Amino acid sequence: MASNSATAAPPERLYTVTQLSKEIGVTARAIRFYEDKGLILPRRAGTTRVYTNRDRARMILILRGKRLGFSLREIREYLELYDIDTSQASQLRLLLKLVRIRLAALEEQERALDEILAELREVERQAVAALETRPPSRKRAAG
Repeated sequence: MASNSATAAPPERLYTVTQLSKEIGVTARAIRFYEDKGLILPRRAGTTRVYTNRDRARMILILRGKRLGFSLREIREYLELYDIDTSQASQLRLLLKLVRIRLAALEEQERALDEILAELREVERQAVAALETRPPSRKRAAG
C-alpha cells in the first residue's frame, strides 16, 4: 500500500509581521507601509495578518528595487507583470527597460560628480598654492 504523504506538498510557511521583519531585515512598519501601498497582500489567520513565502519574495524584490533607486510605481508595475505573465517574459522586458533607464541616469550623475570633484580639486590646489606663496603672518606682540 503506497503512502500519499510522499507526493503531498509540504505546508506553506507563514510569517507574522515580526517574523517577516526579522527574516528580511526591515521594520514591521516598513512591511505595513508596503502592505498599505498594495504591494504585498497578507492573509488573515483569525485577527492576525500572516505573510506567505510569496509575500517574503515580493518584499525582497521591493527592497531590492528601492535600493536600486526604482520608484514604487515602477516596482508595482514590475510585480504586477509577474502575476499576469507566468513565463516572466514581459517582466524581464520591463526589468531590462527600467535597468537601462536607471543606468543612464546614474551614469549621467557620475559624469556630473566627476566634474564637481575635478573642480573642487582645482579649488583646493589653488587654495594650497595661495597659502604657500603668502609670507608668514606676523603675530602682534602683546603688551
